Amino acid sequence: MENNNKTDSSRILNPLKFRAAVFDSMLSEDTGYSNYSYWRSTIRTFFKNKAVLALVVLIAAIIVMSFVYPMVSDVDPNKVSLFITDWNQRPSAEHWFGTDTLGRDIWARAWYGVRNSFLLAFCIALSDVGIGMIVGAIWGYNKKLDPIMIEIYNVITNIPSTVYLVLLAYIMNTSYLTLFISMASRGWIVEARFFRNRILSIRDSEYNVASRCLGTPMRRIATKNIIPHIISLIIMEAALCIPYSIGSEVFLGFVGVGLPVDAITLGNIVNHGRASFTLHPYQMLLPTIILCIITVAFYVIGNKFADASDPRNHV
Repeated sequence: MENNNKTDSSRILNPLKFRAAVFDSMLSEDTGYSNYSYWRSTIRTFFKNKAVLALVVLIAAIIVMSFVYPMVSDVDPNKVSLFITDWNQRPSAEHWFGTDTLGRDIWARAWYGVRNSFLLAFCIALSDVGIGMIVGAIWGYNKKLDPIMIEIYNVITNIPSTVYLVLLAYIMNTSYLTLFISMASRGWIVEARFFRNRILSIRDSEYNVASRCLGTPMRRIATKNIIPHIISLIIMEAALCIPYSIGSEVFLGFVGVGLPVDAITLGNIVNHGRASFTLHPYQMLLPTIILCIITVAFYVIGNKFADASDPRNHV
């Protein structure tokens, strides 16, 4: 009996520490609220990495510099010097990265080339991702298109990209339009297949099946349940497509089937510096460094953004 009394007394709650909850009919109607925002959380998670922040600032500085420098500089990047003393000059206060075999300022040509290469890459990325997203969405929702689209995909992708780009460059006159057509005519189908697979997985999700059973219009399902899930993928694919386009342009210039010689692009500058690399390596140094920074930065930024857009990584 004594033990039972001790147990009962230990179960008595201390009124100084505990009090009964009072029922409130108004407060009982309130539901939980969260100020969670998908994009705010994505951006916060993305910029949490200091290395990614540094790469974003670096890429932004390169892009701004490539567009501002041609507007404020009075140096003609195509000006050829007739004096031999101006040819192959080493880096100096007057020419920060020296001059090439024709006496043209490499510093000025590099920033003009970055601007032109970026404009071309942005157009290609917009075309590839834009057309690929639209075709992929239609392909993913209409299963009757599978036999036709799969055959188109197999035919285009089974041709080696190098052979495809070189053949189009030889068939058509070399120009910005030729390079755009040769890259955009191949990249869209790859993007379409990527978005098609992603949309198929989203389309067959439980909430979309339930929405269709309830009679929700397809337009509302697409705008509310599908597009928000692939916006991050669109940004990621565009970020990865830009360095690929620039690298392809450099490769075509490297093999001699790129843009005309008078066009100022990173590919032509690298190709021109390659010819005299053994004697004057600095002529190839600056454009190669910029090319490497752009390629690595966009690759890291694209992959980190894909990780940040995953709600499981949000806090």
